[in-house]
Amino acid sequence: MKLINYIFIFIFIILSFTPSLADNQTGFLVWKENFKKVALDNNISEKTFDKVMANVKFLPNVIKYDRYQPEFYEDTKTYISKRTSSKKFSKGLNFYKENSNLINTIENQYNINKELLLALMGIETNFGTYVGKMDILSSLSTLSFDERRSEFFSNELIILLRLIENNQIDYKTLYGSWAGAFGYFQFMPSTMKNHAIDYDKNGYIDLKNNNDAYASAANYLNKIGWKDDQPCFYKINLSNEVPKKYLNVSAKKLHDKKKLNYFRKYIVNDNILDKRFDNLTAALITPDKDIIPNAENLSPAYIVFNNYEIILKWNRSLRFSLAVCTLKDKFKDEL
Repeated sequence: MKLINYIFIFIFIILSFTPSLADNQTGFLVWKENFKKVALDNNISEKTFDKVMANVKFLPNVIKYDRYQPEFYEDTKTYISKRTSSKKFSKGLNFYKENSNLINTIENQYNINKELLLALMGIETNFGTYVGKMDILSSLSTLSFDERRSEFFSNELIILLRLIENNQIDYKTLYGSWAGAFGYFQFMPSTMKNHAIDYDKNGYIDLKNNNDAYASAANYLNKIGWKDDQPCFYKINLSNEVPKKYLNVSAKKLHDKKKLNYFRKYIVNDNILDKRFDNLTAALITPDKDIIPNAENLSPAYIVFNNYEIILKWNRSLRFSLAVCTLKDKFKDEL
């Protein structure tokens, strides 16, 4: 059966078990009343809650987007090629030329290379030209109401309400992705809280401003451990002798990690691997196994390092991390 048929079956199953819109709207109103109690228990003032949540709505499309993300159905080659195209690359070079003073300053200040920052901004928002148009408060409320990841999104919504209460963010500007991410680098509220910076010292964090956005992204990457002098991944050819237990197909947590040198015996083209990194901890991933019926276990395959896992903390998707590092390397060859 072709992949497209599996996709249609997947969508049909989702729609078959999705409650009616009327039921969801009624349930959402009940959720909103109950969530207000949770917010007040978490020291959100009633004044803030009533003001900010007054126009929050249940958004059915958010549930559809959550169930049908590109990471769930696009094979690795397609996913990467779409996000690292020559058009995006050229746009990134032009963006760098226009903002080189700021980007170079941020690079030196936070020890995060400019190519990585450009790659992340390019893939997340096409260099700030598409930051999303969804009402983030409604998106997070919808996902909190939904049962799939309710706890996670409820926590993000509480954090966002607290940022608003503390006058760190203007709630009237909160338009972004369907998942509640915001700004040029698509920060979730918890990331805003822990890593966003008022770089231009104007008393307000604006993640749709190059100064605050770039400094916040660099600060985040620095704090979670990105190392400029270490690799992200190598694309490899695996031998048939590689034990299947070493093959990671999920981004939730990479398992069975070993030193690069250990894995060399299973890598046919190990001559491409820099011996300087032999003692770095690595993992093997075969990202297409989980989405393509009857896919070969061993192709495509990659050996990934700590920097790759750092990008997983940004977005827990095997393909996203591969795309970011691929675009980063393209910029590195040019800048």
